This record gives sequence, C-alpha cells and structure tokens, in this order.
Amino acid sequence: MGATAAERPARSRVAGTRRRRAVGLAAVTVVLVIAAVVSLMVGARALSPGEVWHGLFAAPGTDQNGTEIRLIVQTVRLPRTVLAIVAGIALGVGGALIQGYTRNPIADTGLLGVNAGASFTVVSVISLFGLTAPFQYVWFAFLGAGIAGAVVFGLASIGRGAGNPLTLALAGQGVTVFLAAMTTAVALSDKAALNALRFWNTGSVAGVHFDVIWPMTLFIGIGLVLALITLPSLNLLNLGDDVARGLGVNMTLIRTVGIVAITLLAGAATAACGPIAFLGLMVAHIARYLTGPDYRWLVPYAGLLGAVTLLICDIAGRVVVRPGELDAGVLVALLGAPFFAAMVWRGKFKSA
Repeated sequence: MGATAAERPARSRVAGTRRRRAVGLAAVTVVLVIAAVVSLMVGARALSPGEVWHGLFAAPGTDQNGTEIRLIVQTVRLPRTVLAIVAGIALGVGGALIQGYTRNPIADTGLLGVNAGASFTVVSVISLFGLTAPFQYVWFAFLGAGIAGAVVFGLASIGRGAGNPLTLALAGQGVTVFLAAMTTAVALSDKAALNALRFWNTGSVAGVHFDVIWPMTLFIGIGLVLALITLPSLNLLNLGDDVARGLGVNMTLIRTVGIVAITLLAGAATAACGPIAFLGLMVAHIARYLTGPDYRWLVPYAGLLGAVTLLICDIAGRVVVRPGELDAGVLVALLGAPFFAAMVWRGKFKSA
C-alpha cells in the first residue's frame, strides 16, 4: 500500500537524515585512514609513503637502509598506530555508552572507577613483585579495572537507589576517590612504583608491542559486540525507565550487559596505554552534535572520532617538542579540559 501525501515528506526527511549520517561516517573513516598513514610516516625519522610501503610489505633483504626502515615501521610505528586506533575506538564507544546508561552528559569511562582500579593494581604489583615491563603488569591493570567496575556496579545495585543513574555516579566517585588515595599511599612508599605510575599515568600509545595489543584487542572486540547488541534498548532506556520497561526492556539485564561492555572497553584500553582523560567525554558530545540522540549512529561515530582524535594527538606529540615526544594523553587532556569548560560555560550539557 503506497504512502499517503502526508507520509511522503516525513519518509523523505528520514531517508535524507540517514544518508547524511552514512556519508559523515564514511568521511570520518577516510580521515582515520589518512591519519593512520601519516602516523606511519611521522617520527624522529620522516618516511615517504613509498618507504612506509616498503617497510610494511617488502621481503627481508641485505640492504641496511631497507632493514632499518622495516624495523622502524613494523616494531615502532605500526604497533603505536594500531593501539591508538583500537584504544581510541574503545574509549569513544565507552564514553558514549556511559553517558547513555547514566543519562549523565558529563559522564566519562572513569566514572566506573576503571582508571583508578588500573592505577592501583599497577603500583601494587610493581611495589610487591618488582614488575617493570608493560607485558608483566598490563594484565594486573586490566584485572584491577574490571574489579573496580564490578564493585561500582555492585554498590549501585543495592539499597533503595538500586539502578538509579545518580547512585551509579556516586558509587563510582566514591570508589575512585578511595582507590586514588590508596594508589598515592602505595606510590609514595615505593620509589619504583612512583616512577612507573608517573610515566604510565600520563597515557601513551608508545612503547607497547603486539604481545600486549592483540590480547587487549580481543577484550575490546567482545566489548564492542556487547555494545552493539544493546544499542536499540539503549535508545528506549533514554526515554525513561518507566517507558523502557513498558516497551519490554529488561532493565536489569540491559544495564548489566552495558556495564560489562563499558568495563571491557575502558579497562582494556586503560590497561594498554594508561588512563586518557576526557577522550570519551569529548567525542561522545561531538558525535551527538553530528548524529542526534540515536545511539545506533552515535556510538559508531564516537568510536571512529575517538580513534581519529587519539591518533592525531599522538602524531602531534611527535612533532611539537622535537626531538623529544609529548604523550598522547597529555595532548588529549589539553584539548579536553577547554572543551569541557566551554561546554559548561555555554550550558550545552543537556541530558544524554
């Protein structure tokens, strides 16, 4: 049965909106690919696109210059580029999800205590066991992030305010403050732990190799699958608990799956490259501005924008203080803090 004259303009607007969102998503993907290529080219030694191609795909030979290029590309720049993309996607998606589940427009993945949990376990195992290599303590960081997220969710699920977004925020803040105090106490009592925390806590995608990246990518992949499954219900959840429940949403199940997804995403990214403040908060708002409140579009946008932002900040960090480097987490914070202040000043923090 054909559409009536009144229905045709509405359908045309919906199709136009969908088309604009798809074109925008493709454009962000193209920017991400370009940034990835630039990331492989920029560094202490600049490489041409041809040299990057050679470093990636050329067969090993006896040419010393070719061997050096392959080492630079395959062991230094490719791992940090892949980590920036994977961690950026994880933190971007996690930021959008946490804002949706808490209906708090200034929520970030750190709200669940994952950053504080990872930091506390890192300094604890370094102090107790003398671990120094990222591959040794990254698993403890992931474990600490997961436990902290579970504790926050557990505390928010008991009592009269169970399931309330405000209860979750308060529980997260309480756990974060407690773990931050414990982290400081351990770090100040152990010089090695303090030094490790000082470097790890800035947030960096440099110096991490594929033996850490691939396992973390597996956890992030599971988190992304869980996130995608929950997106239709998340749209209903943001209409209000009563409306969502009336439409058949299992509130306990959907929130549990959502919190597990956020913990996997933020925990794995934080374990691999340290806490990176403001990234999830910032890109979630940019994505919402571009797509509107539909989480089926907002979440993919936030993930790609997170990857682009982290990758560009990592590239900029190699350039602005040559011959040294500035950690990507520092540059993200330098962008995120003014963004946060500007949004507050302009009163743009509307309900997620």
